[in-house]
Amino acid sequence: MSPYVQIPYALPTALLALALALKFSTLVRAWRDPDVRATTLLLTWATAVLVVITPVNIDRLNRLTGVPNIASPWAYSFLTAFCATGLTMIMRWREEPSERRRRRIRRIYWIYAGIVVGLWVTFLPADVPEPRIYDLDTYYASTPWMREHILLYLSAHMVSSLVSAWMLWKWFPEVGNRWLKTGVVLLQLGNASGLLFDAAKLTAIGARWSGGDLDFLSTRAAPPFALLEAILVALGFITPQAGPFLIRWFRDQRDYRRLRPLWRAVRVLGPAAAPARFGFLAPLDLRLLQRQQRIHDALRLLGPYYDHGLYRRVYTAAAGRYPEARARGIAGAVVLQTAIDAFRRRAPHSVGAGPAQIGADVSDHLDAISQAFVHPRRLDRIRRRVTSTESANAHA
Repeated sequence: MSPYVQIPYALPTALLALALALKFSTLVRAWRDPDVRATTLLLTWATAVLVVITPVNIDRLNRLTGVPNIASPWAYSFLTAFCATGLTMIMRWREEPSERRRRRIRRIYWIYAGIVVGLWVTFLPADVPEPRIYDLDTYYASTPWMREHILLYLSAHMVSSLVSAWMLWKWFPEVGNRWLKTGVVLLQLGNASGLLFDAAKLTAIGARWSGGDLDFLSTRAAPPFALLEAILVALGFITPQAGPFLIRWFRDQRDYRRLRPLWRAVRVLGPAAAPARFGFLAPLDLRLLQRQQRIHDALRLLGPYYDHGLYRRVYTAAAGRYPEARARGIAGAVVLQTAIDAFRRRAPHSVGAGPAQIGADVSDHLDAISQAFVHPRRLDRIRRRVTSTESANAHA
């Protein structure tokens, strides 16, 4: 069996398996959330379908079990479970939690569970001794019991695609969230691919019944639509959850990275209490929160050593050469570095003036201040220039 035949199946299978692996940690943390459970199940069924229908796995399953074509009820059972989970997820999106919604979801699960049972009931008595990897549906299209087996999975899949498309079409004008709208569009494209898959399969089977031969529709035209459907539907359900998460992750990653120079500058100060330590594998939002807290703790320690007058002079000097935000960052960085040096010498800026605090000039511009710490030589030059000018004025 050519390895090139496996590539179209391997790529989407790997993508879905990766999405499932990434979703697993969320399932562990929030397994009580029905949406999280449903999304995880959907990815599980989609991945299982693609794993089973890969030609090499069909052949392997037939050999391991000794039952010709046993991959058929397995693959179609997973496909049916995938359809049921997709329908119920759309219902969870569209409708508020209610007893009516719970009854409808429960009814769908029972109906599709019955279809799964029907798939096995129709397969077991079927006489299918010849293993067929690529053309099972058309080869056995007229075989008793196997004919019903094939029509049962195709009918269940087609009905779920039509019902899903109808519900999404009715709901689309009401969707305002851009991520949810994107998910709905992907789902509609996935349903369209699923219906094209069904149409190609049914046309090929109908041709067999009438004595014709359109097997290429089943063996060549239909499989790409099935693969595309699995990917689009999975993406459609993942996007509304993954989109906002990725936006927050990239924002937190940016903030975490941009605060690093300031964090490195102030970490020489002893913390007021032993800080909790988060490893690299800890969630990014917790590591960002710890970094922000460490910086704010340091600002409180530096309060008595902070020179507000120096800040104003440095800002005035920098404002003539740099934009507002950058001048604020340079001024804050110069004065914080001066305060850190004074802290090391235990030389407060003012004694007996009460508890000093660092105000909004610094706390509202931490990002710009942190970026200014990237260029320590520039800060030293500006500080020397300001202090030398101040010294010259004092002796004049």
